[in-house]
Amino acid sequence: MPDHSQHETVTIIVDKKEHKSPNPTTGKALYALGGVDAQSYDLFRETHGHGDDELIQDNDTLVALKDGDHFFSLKKKLNPGSFHGANP
Repeated sequence: MPDHSQHETVTIIVDKKEHKSPNPTTGKALYALGGVDAQSYDLFRETHGHGDDELIQDNDTLVALKDGDHFFSLKKKLNPGSFHGANP
């Protein structure tokens, strides 16, 4: 009988860097693995097709991974209206 208490290990990409992770894992563990500062950044899993990328919460919720999943971080507060070169 297979031992289901053992987690498989998958290869994932976080901000263009390859990492090994147990599967499943938690959002909190993904932030830590990728060195993502959860205070300033959100972590997303890239989705294929037309849907939105999936926001990964920095908590203990289980996240099922697939070998080759890509994740990226984005600053939580973007300020696109702060262009200082405009004339008043």
